[in-house]
Amino acid sequence: MSQRFHDLHAAGTFVIPNAWDAGSARLLETAGFPAVATTSSGLAAALGKLDQQVTRDELVTQVAAMARAITVPLSVDSERLFDDPAETVELLAEAGAAGVSIEDYDPATGSVEPLAAAVERVGVAAEAARRHGLVLTARAEGLLYGQGDRDDVITRLVAYRDAGAGVLFAPGLQDDIAGFVTAVRAPVNVLLLPGVPSVPELARAGVRRVSVGGSLAWAAYGALRDAARELLDTGTAGYRARGLTPAEVTAAFGG
Repeated sequence: MSQRFHDLHAAGTFVIPNAWDAGSARLLETAGFPAVATTSSGLAAALGKLDQQVTRDELVTQVAAMARAITVPLSVDSERLFDDPAETVELLAEAGAAGVSIEDYDPATGSVEPLAAAVERVGVAAEAARRHGLVLTARAEGLLYGQGDRDDVITRLVAYRDAGAGVLFAPGLQDDIAGFVTAVRAPVNVLLLPGVPSVPELARAGVRRVSVGGSLAWAAYGALRDAARELLDTGTAGYRARGLTPAEVTAAFGG
C-alpha cells in the first residue's frame, strides 16, 4: 500500500480528499479517488473535540479503523507528530498508514517552531518513515498562522526537503504557485480552498497533490445542521431527498 502511495507522487497531479472517519473514507474511495487522507480538524469534530485536542491514542485508533475500511492508501494528518515523532510514525505505520505529515506549528506555544528545532524533528520523522516505506509530508505553517512570509516558508520547506521529507506543503498558499513549485524542487501538496486555483490550473503549475483539509467534513456537518433545522422548524423530511440513495449506501458500505 505504501508503494502505491509513493507511485502516485512520481508524476502528474492527483486529488487526495480528507476523510474524518471510516464511513467517510469508504465513501470517498467509492467515489473513485486513488488515495484518502485524514483531516485533523474533521477527525476531532467526529470525536466531539476541537482541532489540536485529539490525543495520540485517539488518532491511532481512528487511523486503524479508517485503514481497515478502505483498499486505497491512507495518509494521516498527524499534526506535529506529538512529543515523539519517531514513535508516532511507528504507531501510525502499524495502524495502516501509507503516509504521515509533520507540521512546524506548536499549539503549546502558539507559534511556529524555530527553524533548527523544526528541521531536527522532520529529520527524526523522515528516518522513521523510511523504515516503514511511508511518504512523509512536511508542512510549513507560517502562511496559515500569519507567522512568516512566503520567502520564509520556502526556506523552511527546502530545509525540510533536505532533512528527508518527500512532499512539501504550505497551507494558505494561493499566489504564483508555479514559482513556488520551482523554488522548492520537490513534490508539492496544495490545499484547495476558495481563492486557490482549480485543480486543472494547479496541475499546469506543477502541483503533485491537492487536498481539501476539513472542507468536506464541514460541508457534511453543514448538511446535517440544515437537516436538523428543517426537522425542528417544519417537522418535514425534505432533507432525505438530498441524501444517499439506498443503492449508494449499498455501494459504499456493503462490500
